[in-house]
Amino acid sequence: MTDLWTDLLGCLDLEGPAEDGSFAGRNQALTYHRLFGGQLLAQFVRAAELTCQDKALKSLHTLFPRAGRADEPVRYEVAVHHAGSSFATLTLNAVQSRGVIATASASMHAVEDGRAVQTVAAVPPVPGPERAVEFNLIPWETRAVGDLDTEKSEAPEFELWARTPETDPVHAPALLAYATDLTLIGTALRPVEGVSQRDSGRAFTSAVTSHTLWFHRPVPSASWLLLRQHSPLLAHARSYGRGDVLTEDGALIASYAQESLVRFTEPAAPAD
Repeated sequence: MTDLWTDLLGCLDLEGPAEDGSFAGRNQALTYHRLFGGQLLAQFVRAAELTCQDKALKSLHTLFPRAGRADEPVRYEVAVHHAGSSFATLTLNAVQSRGVIATASASMHAVEDGRAVQTVAAVPPVPGPERAVEFNLIPWETRAVGDLDTEKSEAPEFELWARTPETDPVHAPALLAYATDLTLIGTALRPVEGVSQRDSGRAFTSAVTSHTLWFHRPVPSASWLLLRQHSPLLAHARSYGRGDVLTEDGALIASYAQESLVRFTEPAAPAD
């Protein structure tokens, strides 16, 4: 059986473009009950990059109107609305036989120099190997000081260090997009006493409804990256979270935000 890492890389090798400019992507071989949104984000990134190869992806805003089928390949329809010397604007639809399963707006920017001013909190040292954590859908090294599986009420913050194996640097932005989809709901649940991300499908049901990425600088390959997350709101059966991605030496390379459906199976306790 193909390992998860090799399988994921294979999903990033899209077929195309076809005569109509579309691409085709196969799905991960998972036991997951639906297509993982991270796969769709990663394939959107690759489809945009392959469409405008003279520019880098600047931002990607994705909506997930319906769950995708794992047993059916995904076709990526691409429309280029503007392609100038500096910027390009695209829309992309991920399509299966039932219709559109995800749609994205992408902005591309030709790489150019400019002043660099950054204001972010300092990056802590990478935790040691004793702080290794495992996530079923992330096939690379991950370490964290905090815990997403705690049932204690904790601050809605989480810092995850991640480092992929060596691979073609062209895959780095797509792999980063994939990683940003996994832990924001768990971060939003940290303040909820007695519930953690492990209770999905039992204490609550969830589904990502929208996800936005901004790429500020080139994404390094096979280097330690810090995903620093915060969720300021869980309300009206929705969670909202955001994060920054920083290198080991503190450079801010990307940011992301996500809104998700989070429905608890038990009603909320009345306020005191």
